[in-house]
Order: sequence, then structure tokens, then C-alpha cells
Amino acid sequence: MLICYMAFSQNEIQRFQSETDGTKHRIHFNNAGASLPPNIVRDGVIDFLKEEAELGGYEIHAERADELAAVYPAIAKMLNAKSNEIAIMENATSAWNAVFQALDLKDGDEVITNQPDYASNYLAYLNHPADLKIKVIPNHKNGDPDLTALEQMITPRTKLVNITHMPTNSGLIAPAEEIGEICEKHGLFYLLDACQTAGQYPLDVKRLKCHALSATGRKYMRGPRGTGFLFVSEKKLADLKPYTIDLHSAIWTGPSTYEVRKDARKFENWEGNRANQYGLKLAVEYATEIGLDRIWERVLYLSALLRQQMAKVDGVLIHDIGSVKGGLVSFTKEGWKAQDLQNALFEKGVNVSWNGIPNTYLDMTERGLTAIVRASVHYYNTEEEVEDFVKILATL
Repeated sequence: MLICYMAFSQNEIQRFQSETDGTKHRIHFNNAGASLPPNIVRDGVIDFLKEEAELGGYEIHAERADELAAVYPAIAKMLNAKSNEIAIMENATSAWNAVFQALDLKDGDEVITNQPDYASNYLAYLNHPADLKIKVIPNHKNGDPDLTALEQMITPRTKLVNITHMPTNSGLIAPAEEIGEICEKHGLFYLLDACQTAGQYPLDVKRLKCHALSATGRKYMRGPRGTGFLFVSEKKLADLKPYTIDLHSAIWTGPSTYEVRKDARKFENWEGNRANQYGLKLAVEYATEIGLDRIWERVLYLSALLRQQMAKVDGVLIHDIGSVKGGLVSFTKEGWKAQDLQNALFEKGVNVSWNGIPNTYLDMTERGLTAIVRASVHYYNTEEEVEDFVKILATL
């Protein structure tokens, strides 16, 4: 039975659509790739770039310094964190690597991760200068990670637990809060890859008990591409040595001395896209004003509706696993290659995406999948769009 979440009124949904010009032209079910930004984010970035072109990049940076700096408390408020625990990064992978590369890992140290861990994370384990032992949490039959097995995997050599909160190839939501409890109990560093959940799921770092969290701006946050952010608990900041530093993250104090910043911005570079940074601030404020709890309810409802309706289409198989499923709906259609199906839907005015084995090698091979199509919904999507999408899918 489908639960009907009344998170938003019809007037509110109409407002979200009116404030997102892209919804006038296409059905955008590629929010797990890159969401449509609200008009205020688009216009904010464009206007900032115009000012840079007219007055100069440095000059506008100085003139609007307070507005740019406001992104830190905005993200901190959304995460229930402190401003000094936030860094602005180029993307989620750079944010994640900033922490991973700062850990003091040695030969034989153990990293525990979940089966649908993202390729960029797993490649970083394999590419690390130290010879790390990688342990993967087994899943229950329904796809949830086995937390009892997780505890049994922990040894004195375990130095990091990294969890991909929602994978790139299914709607699974990992039990991040429960894993945080286990990590706290055993004194383990806990890194949460929230790339796919930031903006759809109410992330509270106090409740998650994570020491670090990485995220992107372009997906469910509805911010510009080329933006990301990082949370690092102030309790762990002093223990982490940035892999790279520059004159922003450190001060050159003498011919052979320097001092590294004490806050999370020690992981930043001096140069960055300030127009996009401003756009990220606007996107965070937009989502926070709407309310992440309400957004999450709407996403749960729309994705459940989409799965229910798609399951009625001949030849369509839903591949989502787990007891809690977010806004990403993974599927295949009999007789279609994933990329061909994406292209055919695009021609019909529908945006989706696809990925294959290299994106989540362990999970895809374990489940016997070679490629899946992703239809990912967000709160500004409508029931009518779900209905139209399913009709189009059925006629292909």
C-alpha cells in the first residue's frame, strides 16, 4: 500500500515549478545526476559573473565578501554543525579525498566500507601509498548492510569506516545513524559519503555521529556544478593533516616554518569559483527554508509512487534494494540497452541517466547487473510527471 505524504500543498508544488524554469520544457528525472536549479540560484550565479566582468573578480570578491562567507553558516545550519567545521570544495570527491588523504594510514591498516561504495572512493583505497586491507560489510537478503557482521569485522587495525549513504546505482539508504553508533562505541573514525543524499535527506551530524561528511552541490542540493562541501568535526580537526596546502590553508611564517589553519577551511584552496560559491549558498538557503524533513517526505512519496507505477509496465524490472529507499529509482527494460533507453527517453522529453559496472563494481557484480537506468525524482516533480513518464516508458 502506498503511503500518501502530504508534505506540500498543491500551491507549494506549483510555486516550486514556477521557480524552476526547466520544468516548463522537460520531465527532469535526473536529480541524482544534476538537479534543475531554482531560478534564484541560476540568476544569482549569472548576476555575480556579470559583476565580475564589469568590475573585476577580486573587486567583487571583496565587495561581496560577507555574502560569500554566509555559505559556511548556511551549510552548518543545515547539518546541525558549526561554521568552523565546514569547508567549500570543488566537488564531493575532492571533499571526500581531503579527509581520506589526511588520515594517518599505514601498511596493514583496515578500511571498512559497504558493498555499494562509490568507485572513486574504492579507487582511492587501492591507490593509497599504504597497503590497506579493505573489508566490505555483507548485506542481508533485502540489501541492508549486516550491522552485526560489521561489528564482528572490527579489529585493532581498523582505522576507518566509510559509508556511501545512497549509492549511485539504486535507491538504497544505508542506516547511517546506526553505523555511527557502532563507530562511536568502538572509537573508529567515521566518514560518510552523502553525495547522493544531501538535499533530499535531513542530515544531522550530531545524530549521524560522523566525524566527516562529504557532499556535492549539483545533485539534490540543486546548486551549481563544480561545487561541494565538507564537514569535519572540530574534535578531529587537529588530528588531520591536509595532503596539500597553500597560502589560504596555511601561513608561511619563516624560511622553514608555517602554520596550518585550525578550522575545516584548511582543506580548501585559495582560488575558487566565487559565483558558484554564491549559488551554492542560495541553494542551501532555498532548501533550508523549505525544510529538509518535508523534502524527504515528498521524495519518499514520489519515488514510491514511481516504483509502484513502473512495476506495472511490461518488461520493466526495478533493481532497488534495502528497507529504506530514496529518490533514485534504478531499473532496466527488456530488449533495451541502458544508454539506448536513456537516449530514447531524452528524445521524448524525459531526462534520466544510466551507469554500469565500473561505477559500483562490487554491488553490480554481486547482483549480476551490467547496467541500470536511473530515474531520480525530487520534491519539485509532480504526480502528473510520474504518470506521463510511465506512459512514455510503456510505449517505447
